[in-house]
Amino acid sequence: MDPSPSELRRLVDAEAIRDVVRRYCRGIDRMDLALVRSCYHPDAVDDHGTFVGSVDEYLAWVERLLARYDATFHLVANQLVEVDGDVARCETYGVAHHRSSDPDPKLNLTIGFRFLDRFERRDATGWRIARRVATTEWVQQVTAAQTWPIPEDITVGRRGPDDPLYAVAPGFPGYGS
Repeated sequence: MDPSPSELRRLVDAEAIRDVVRRYCRGIDRMDLALVRSCYHPDAVDDHGTFVGSVDEYLAWVERLLARYDATFHLVANQLVEVDGDVARCETYGVAHHRSSDPDPKLNLTIGFRFLDRFERRDATGWRIARRVATTEWVQQVTAAQTWPIPEDITVGRRGPDDPLYAVAPGFPGYGS
């Protein structure tokens, strides 16, 4: 049995929404705040627990927060997307690793989280986050004894436009897009 046009539309919409969440994670981990911004509608509200505010306020807050770390790494797991016309609800489970050369436990941790998002499809901008609530489900400290040095001859991810991602396909829409 072939899927109906409405079933196909729902699948396409759900994948577009999942893609926004993945682009958001890339933007955060590469510190590409223009990419993060592109995931939100201009009037969106973000609630990250210790922060609640507009997109511009969120970007200023998260930039200061991310500067504390040498690297972050967000893994997206289960996602449930429920689409109703031009509005959708997306619940995303994930794990975020935060690493710093500073041994402070607050700077070396792994967090289990959920993003609880209201997405809206508006005009030509397509699906973007209109409202986000980020929950913290659990936190684990990563101690120095649990880390292993990365050999110097291994390619390492970087924050910003020098990350190897942007050299894979020169000219491809990338950093800051």
